[in-house]
Amino acid sequence: MKELQLKAKAKINLGLDVVRKREDGYHEVRMIMQTIDLYDRITLTKNEESSIQVSTNLSFLPVNQDNLVYRAAQLLMDEFGIRDGLSIRLQKRIPVAAGMAGGSSDAAAVLVGVNRMFELGLSREELMERGVKIGADVPFCVMRGTALAEGIGEKLTRLPGLPSCYLLIAKPKVFVSTKFVYGNLKANELQEHPAIDRQIQALQEQDLRGVCAAMGNVLETVTIPAYPEIDRIKSLMMEAGAVNSMMSGSGPTVFGVYESRKQAEEAYESLKKKEDVRQTFLVRHRGWEKGRENGR
Repeated sequence: MKELQLKAKAKINLGLDVVRKREDGYHEVRMIMQTIDLYDRITLTKNEESSIQVSTNLSFLPVNQDNLVYRAAQLLMDEFGIRDGLSIRLQKRIPVAAGMAGGSSDAAAVLVGVNRMFELGLSREELMERGVKIGADVPFCVMRGTALAEGIGEKLTRLPGLPSCYLLIAKPKVFVSTKFVYGNLKANELQEHPAIDRQIQALQEQDLRGVCAAMGNVLETVTIPAYPEIDRIKSLMMEAGAVNSMMSGSGPTVFGVYESRKQAEEAYESLKKKEDVRQTFLVRHRGWEKGRENGR
């Protein structure tokens, strides 16, 4: 196999709670993560240079060890003594630094691709174990689907998927530092927490409105005061008929859940014209089907 093409899919958080800040400085989380059909394209090609070469459509992204796709390839190639060269072409579509795990998903896709291309024989679980060395979200991005994430995000329990709906994604014209958000979160003083258990029950019952009613993200307590345009976008989505709207991850991306395709399309067209918004996407989520969530 000389060339392989893969899809690196984005995620949203249906619920995100921070339980506490640990003594080692890490934050213990409890969150529900959901793969969505918005993706980057990755092409792996064997070359004769005996090195890893990365190229991308975004000039500001690094093409060395500072890029997670490079680190993912290097991790497996070093472990298994692979001497072939590898070219990685990364076509970005997932918003960057947006709380949608784009970089982690790219790394996960490269782990899957290198394993397949060089016939390493690693199972999904073995790839997930290696993925956590690159980033806390990488194991989920290898697994895909819907999961309860605990610990620092690496302890995963598979859940039934979000029922079919339309997802409107909007990224404001701001970049939010994850370090800034967690650094300013008073995790041990939070008075309100998302109803994660109630959301799990709603997923088990395939109750879309129940899932939406239990949505919550404690990181909004830091990000929204600093970037009020996030709250404005949430309000616009709700006014346009969203069942609910929330910031994903540490932000600044906002998503709205719609039952009606017509309302979702109208909201999409309206948001595209807003000065606060840099990128918008409308994604049809078809619900969970066994095997389909993991297809690359």
